Amino acid sequence: MAFPSPARLHRTIQLAFVLFLAWTAWELYGYAAWLDGKGAFVPRPPAAEAFLPLSALLGLKRFLLGHGFDPVHPAGLTVLLVALASALLCRRGFCGFLCPVGWLSGALSRFGERNGLRCEPGKRLEWLLTLPKYLILGLLLYGFMVRMGVREIDWFIMLPYNLTADVAMLRYFLEPGTATLMVLAAMGIGSIFLPGLWCRGFCPYGALLGLLSLFSPAAVNREAAQCTGCGRCRRACPSRIAVDRQKRVSGPECVGCGECVSVCPTGCLRMSVGYGPTARRMPGWFFGAATLAILFCGYGLAVLTGHWNADLLPLLTRHGLLPPFP
Repeated sequence: MAFPSPARLHRTIQLAFVLFLAWTAWELYGYAAWLDGKGAFVPRPPAAEAFLPLSALLGLKRFLLGHGFDPVHPAGLTVLLVALASALLCRRGFCGFLCPVGWLSGALSRFGERNGLRCEPGKRLEWLLTLPKYLILGLLLYGFMVRMGVREIDWFIMLPYNLTADVAMLRYFLEPGTATLMVLAAMGIGSIFLPGLWCRGFCPYGALLGLLSLFSPAAVNREAAQCTGCGRCRRACPSRIAVDRQKRVSGPECVGCGECVSVCPTGCLRMSVGYGPTARRMPGWFFGAATLAILFCGYGLAVLTGHWNADLLPLLTRHGLLPPFP
């Protein structure tokens, strides 16, 4: 049985999760309509909590300090733990395979490449373009992880705002303001000219996972003796990494997608785990399969231990947030 190329597998997994999240958004829309008293009851989809990273960060601090799982958004904390584990074990697999923004960014990048619109910034400008996300990450970690204690976190978790944060997020994007539309348009158009503009330059989640991925034993290795210097790998990389100039691609921007491996005409690029001569070569589907395995193991463990779906009805009743019943 022939396995698909790393690039095809990468895009297939991405598209599958885009469709899954579209279904999740539809379920969340039904749940929001029920809260507004405009429809029948629809269960709240726990997967929607994946889009509440700040709440998940607070839940992570609470968990690490020994106060248990977030009782309001346990699925959000589970997804964050999965993302952190995937970064440590198989680079930024969460960004490369599971994030819908990564899928959209890649599609826009390929459009720009096919139409000759892609820009190649110099090394200094490239460095400056990656700086904002680390600044944003530092501010978020200081403001939410360092300054807030467990008492403040527990107070925030039980706020009516946090109980319906996923619904508020949905409404924000269903009825975006002018500033939001301008930012989204700028990011979309910019991603055509500068591949991965949001992911590479402004996403604090990606910055955190990128820093953790520096400790990952997984990487893409290049056999310099077989390399012809054609530059196809560099042009295919969604993170604009100069793959053709590195012996081991293991920096914080690599998402382990395998796009570079797929376009290499000589086979000098290979996925591997380990360091130096003892590094073990892996098949092209390894990073994608490993990321999915971590995700499903994390999900299964959360379900078995009761840390996936939270029953918010008692809390919604206490705060008077339930819809009026006939």
